[in-house]
Amino acid sequence: MSSSILPLRACDLRFLVDTRPLIDGISLTIEPGSSTVVLGPNGAGKSLLLRLLHGMLEPTSGTITWEKSSSGDLRRSQSMVFQRPVLLRRSVEANIAYALCALSIPRPRRSEMIDLALERAGLTQARRVQARLLSVGEQQRLSVARALASEPDILFLDEPTASLDPVSVQRIETLVLEANNRGTAIVLVTHDIGQARRLGRDVIFLHDGKDVERGPAETFMLNPRTEVARAY
Repeated sequence: MSSSILPLRACDLRFLVDTRPLIDGISLTIEPGSSTVVLGPNGAGKSLLLRLLHGMLEPTSGTITWEKSSSGDLRRSQSMVFQRPVLLRRSVEANIAYALCALSIPRPRRSEMIDLALERAGLTQARRVQARLLSVGEQQRLSVARALASEPDILFLDEPTASLDPVSVQRIETLVLEANNRGTAIVLVTHDIGQARRLGRDVIFLHDGKDVERGPAETFMLNPRTEVARAY
């Protein structure tokens, strides 16, 4: 990808609610084409960290900077997928078209991008089906396909396969891996250690809002350094 908005750099991020730090002094760098898994117990701050990085929330203190920082670049070049599918009451293809239109992508390009996104997701035959009539697994696959249709520089995923059947998990993981191979950086929150092994090259482990351990995924999985990571 040319002219990437990455690297993303976060420095000493803090997010407080009623003086309680939910994110406490986290610093990190996300490089182009990287694949980072965020692990940790419930309440560790994983989803909150993603929302801060994505720009949905403002940190109480600390900074988040991008290689390219214009609002248009940031809006077009990053996407996020949530645990539960968020779909419009429209057809499968119209859901993708709406997202591309919102990014001001010209109509002639939108048609090609929709076709490619549907093909990659295995949803071509369902293009005119109402999105909310799809199975839950298909809905989430559509959510991922829609997020990737614009070929973003970075994709944030917040437990995208929670409660899905193994076939749906495999199809979504394939979409994510293929996007990463094309150059999209991945930041994935998951509780699934197997998924972390399959998708992550780097791990960040959070506990009580703090970044207590990080490193190559293979090293972390074989021999976590901290007691809380070993317990997890």
